[in-house]
Amino acid sequence: MTEMAANRRLEVVDVLRGFALSGLFLVHMIESYELYWNKPDHGPIGDTVYLLFMGKSFSLLALCFGFSFYILMERAARRGVDFTARFAWRLTVLFAIGFLHALIYRGDIIQLLSAMGFLLLLFHRIKSNRVLIAIAIAFIAQPVLILEVFAAASGSEWANHSPLHYQDPAMRYYLFGDIGEVLRANLWEGQWPKWWFMVEAGRMMQIMGLYITGMVLGRIGFFERLGDFARGRAIGLAVALVAAGVLWWWREDVVLWYDKFGNGEASTRQLRYLLGSWFELAGMSSWALILCAVYQSAARGILRPFVPMGRLTLTLYIAQSIVFVPVFYHFGLGLWDDWSQATRLGVGLAAVAGQMGFAALWLRAFQYGPIEWAWRALTYWSWDVPFRRPAAAAQ
Repeated sequence: MTEMAANRRLEVVDVLRGFALSGLFLVHMIESYELYWNKPDHGPIGDTVYLLFMGKSFSLLALCFGFSFYILMERAARRGVDFTARFAWRLTVLFAIGFLHALIYRGDIIQLLSAMGFLLLLFHRIKSNRVLIAIAIAFIAQPVLILEVFAAASGSEWANHSPLHYQDPAMRYYLFGDIGEVLRANLWEGQWPKWWFMVEAGRMMQIMGLYITGMVLGRIGFFERLGDFARGRAIGLAVALVAAGVLWWWREDVVLWYDKFGNGEASTRQLRYLLGSWFELAGMSSWALILCAVYQSAARGILRPFVPMGRLTLTLYIAQSIVFVPVFYHFGLGLWDDWSQATRLGVGLAAVAGQMGFAALWLRAFQYGPIEWAWRALTYWSWDVPFRRPAAAAQ
């Protein structure tokens, strides 16, 4: 692999990561960092943002995480180093970073991504890509949700309980509490609705399937040799777009039709989660393949601004919460129910543009974002990790 090919591969993955971060941030802005769900105000702007990015951005980050895992393990293997223990420690450090971030914003996904990353160490030992693809499909198919649909319909007591993530004792602190109450709530009781939602809505199964898929894409050199997969990407994009269109147009009709048979609220709810999971997967795949196609075309330049964001994903993700949680929550400005959807979207888009500019300027002088650098230094237990770029340091 030439140096140019290596840089190009990493750049297209940074594009995906930066785009995913931008989409996730816009969802958070429309949600007023979760306070939207206390009093949902449906409208065309919010519904469009949710349609385009909700679940898709999160899934795209999971796919990139699986790919990054492969890159780290493969580079270490080329040096004759077993990176397993080091990667486990790297995940532990990342979980600690997520824990601190979750004190500010309980919707943090770093904890979940890092905790589930430990399973990659097991699947990495499977050498057959075909076996891994089969396992990924099994996860993505959501067998647990399928089982719950039929179990609830048959009257099984365990499948018909009220969802645990419906209980949210911490929301009152976000709406009316001071900073101390928010921090205390996010330390424990505020976290449970998030974790239960990830379990009950099938997010954990979906993430694991995407982790493995990202790892396989790394093994086959998908991102470093995009041109070699042009035909497969075109077919995949057509399938993903058709699947996304069908699920978007008919999934709610299917759910309503199913509900007429009297299978119960729980069974209908799990069917909605199941179809929603598949829709998110189809939407994420569409975005990923569209971005890869644009990157391979003469229009590549329009994606360049996402590259710096993709290299500072961790720093920017946490900075977004530090800035905007106080904007919406009661302990700060409390604007969650004052800003219209148009205002939230406008501010969000302006903030994305600002992050793009900031990241580009930052990377002119530094090799990593501050949190990325700290994560890397703690991973290797060494502060001797280059931070400033050589030219900037000389100046």
